[in-house]
Amino acid sequence: MALAKESPPVSPRSGVDQEAEYRAQTRLWLRLLACTTLIEGELRRRFREEFDFTMPRFDVLAQLDREPSGLVLGELPKRLMVSAGNLTPIVDRLVEDGFITRTPSNLDRRVQIVCMTVEGRKAFRRMAKSHGSWLAELLAGFPADRLDALTGELDALKGAVKDAMQKP
Repeated sequence: MALAKESPPVSPRSGVDQEAEYRAQTRLWLRLLACTTLIEGELRRRFREEFDFTMPRFDVLAQLDREPSGLVLGELPKRLMVSAGNLTPIVDRLVEDGFITRTPSNLDRRVQIVCMTVEGRKAFRRMAKSHGSWLAELLAGFPADRLDALTGELDALKGAVKDAMQKP
């Protein structure tokens, strides 16, 4: 029995050359990746040089800053879209450095609650202020009206990708 050759997905656009559309989609993906890589690399460098801190540690503090009463440790990997195994050494280091606490839940001792300390919150606020300034500096050459339009387009793209991922 011969296996059928898998065909590429059919474009919802009629009359468009499929190869040209695939090239355009690939170019878009590469541009998004390039922008993300450039910005993220510069932010990582600045966090390292100015605060001796990493982006993943900053991201954990950003999540905890939104939850003053703390978070169940198991919720953090979901919010950060990382595995629990990748998150454990980051949380351990933040606890060790006094930025967060990790304590068992009063309701279920197997559940850990992580909270930002006063020192952690102060440090996070300083870093967040710099983070905002750095982004503003990096994006200053892109006009604000185009930035708003691009954000809207990227929101629509994100929705389309999520919809495509839901299809069987």
